Amino acid sequence: MASYRKVLLATDLSEFSSLLANKAMEIVNGFGAELNLLHVFELMPMLDPSYDEILAPDYDLAEQMQEIAEGKLEKLSSTLDVPKEKQYFETGSPSREIVRVAKEQNIDLIIIGTHGRHGLGILLGSTASSVVHHADCDVLTIRQKDV
Repeated sequence: MASYRKVLLATDLSEFSSLLANKAMEIVNGFGAELNLLHVFELMPMLDPSYDEILAPDYDLAEQMQEIAEGKLEKLSSTLDVPKEKQYFETGSPSREIVRVAKEQNIDLIIIGTHGRHGLGILLGSTASSVVHHADCDVLTIRQKDV
């Protein structure tokens, strides 16, 4: 079994995040590893049903949503005692940013939750699946129903 020194918990900041964080802490404490925490804020274009066009997101709303997400990350970081320099708040594609940050920070293990979607979610792919396929390090996916 590998010995992990640097663990990255990639969180979507949902209600599931605190349960996932508890699992991550068990692993971090078991290995005596350092915990890093990442949230990726994703700006998504919106489809206007009246015009069938893709519109840029409303930036006032996006800014408010980003502030809320930053606050949630700060609160989770405080709960887990993760220092500021080990907290990452990125904007972009979640899977790309998770893989990038993991590589830049020499992460040994990425922990990410998965919702176990079926049907359309499988066809479109998922963040967890993409991270598993593109990360240079080990990736532990934890299904929401398993926590």
